[in-house]
Amino acid sequence: MPHIRPVSDLRNNFADISRIVHETGEPIFLTKNGYGDMVVMSMEAYERRLFESEVYFKLKEAEYEAKTNDKRYSHKEVFGKLREKISARMESDEV
Repeated sequence: MPHIRPVSDLRNNFADISRIVHETGEPIFLTKNGYGDMVVMSMEAYERRLFESEVYFKLKEAEYEAKTNDKRYSHKEVFGKLREKISARMESDEV
């Protein structure tokens, strides 16, 4: 169940809001004059959601690419290319 609080609680009960977002990992929705205004969440929860949305976007992109392209790659081809890129990056970082 979502946590919904008036925006004034951000000023008056900041410690309580901070505790809730860190303990639950869920956002708190803040209202102003009865309407949604802001969302407060912990940095960890924000970063996790950002990562999940990036992964979701990349999966959708890969799905689209698979539908529009007949080329398929083997496990050896994919990991071989990844190893080459990692080696090249490590070599460039050493310089």
